[in-house]
Amino acid sequence: MKKQLADTPNRSASPATITFLSACLFWFKLGFISFGGPAGQISVMHQELVERKRWISERRFLHALNYCMLLPGPEAQQLATYLGWLMHRTWGGIIAGLFFILPSLFLLIFLSGLYVRFGHIPEVAAVLYGIKPAVTAIVLFAAYRISSRALKNSVMWGIAGASFLAIFVLHLPFPLIVLLAALVGAIGGRFAPEKFATGGGHSASQKSYGSAVIDDNTPTPDHAHFSWPRLLIIVFVGLILWGSVLGFLCWHYGWNGTFTQISWFFTKAALLTFGGAYAVLPYVYQGAVEHYHWLSATQMMDGLALGETTPGPLIMIVTFVGFLSGWTQLPLGDNASLLGATIAACLATYFTFLPSFVFILAGGPIVESTQGKLKFTAPLTAITAAVVGVILNLAVFFAWHVFWPAGLAGTPDYPALLIFAAALLALLRYKVGVIAVIAACASAGVLLSFIKPWLAQQGIEL
Repeated sequence: MKKQLADTPNRSASPATITFLSACLFWFKLGFISFGGPAGQISVMHQELVERKRWISERRFLHALNYCMLLPGPEAQQLATYLGWLMHRTWGGIIAGLFFILPSLFLLIFLSGLYVRFGHIPEVAAVLYGIKPAVTAIVLFAAYRISSRALKNSVMWGIAGASFLAIFVLHLPFPLIVLLAALVGAIGGRFAPEKFATGGGHSASQKSYGSAVIDDNTPTPDHAHFSWPRLLIIVFVGLILWGSVLGFLCWHYGWNGTFTQISWFFTKAALLTFGGAYAVLPYVYQGAVEHYHWLSATQMMDGLALGETTPGPLIMIVTFVGFLSGWTQLPLGDNASLLGATIAACLATYFTFLPSFVFILAGGPIVESTQGKLKFTAPLTAITAAVVGVILNLAVFFAWHVFWPAGLAGTPDYPALLIFAAALLALLRYKVGVIAVIAACASAGVLLSFIKPWLAQQGIEL
């Protein structure tokens, strides 16, 4: 009993101050353990920063999260940047945001190099064969999760359905769908506001875990007060960091050069990621696969599988896409294919995440001055509904290529269908984690690679 009491944290005791070194060590560790997509990453930050360390209160944490969910870009990485900035000013935010993505950047460049070198080896192909149905199930599961939160009435269902038809049947570009959804939301919010209202969600919790260093009533730090000169300086620096690199690439390689086009394309992608990484995947697919032909649909799925199994934001798939783009287009020539691919991967990552840093560092003071008042707008509510239809289209596209590799006129791939059904059941019914599902499906793929030849000898074709 005494030991049990000793292990119980003292909720009334004031937690220690947050040193810059201790914060850096935490953000560094987070970059290596942030598996599980945005939900898992946000959960880890909440458990560590709100419940265990008590560096920030529940209400302040959720207030920051609500703002990050309004923005285009990866909400978990933006939340880390915001909290780092709130604790230790601009450099605290930059370090928190960078440490969140750097481990994944280096790991994905390494894995992408292995993929292009050894991806066609039978053992590797067998692993990827099992992972692809799992990825299809994961994307469909993502559509289900977002729809359960976003499609609260018939209007939202109608927007989602129209979005699916727009991209699947009419082949409208993703940016146009986002724009049309925002327009519907802006108009609908004026004439039927109750249909575009959101409630609950992340802002619903009022639970307290004891006093925190940055508590509900802690005065706003000096650096978090809004200032027009500070806002303009951050925006100006952000434009310089963006324009100088893009300008140099355009001057050195030309506007149509691979490096320049990668930088411009992922700049646009960074501004269209409302709804998280799964929402931007169709746009990346449309551009990288269909328009630029930087990589194939199969390679895109393989990249998503790598993104699901590495730490960091799922949107880090842009690193893989950038690497494959540099590998296939050879911007530095045949003798520097690996260097060209690595530079392309870094450019894709740089231009994807740069806007997120600017949004947080520039908008943070505004958010701190509006505690308790920040809400989703009607246009963003409509965009979220439209995202469901776009993600569903992505799932249909993946299923088409995985289950009917020879086209709809050919024979379905029944083993792949079975793996998909098992993965979807594990995700929906038994709440199995994504990494565990992918590992099990990869193992199934390897097992099938041994079983198929034996069955073929027996005259049985799968």
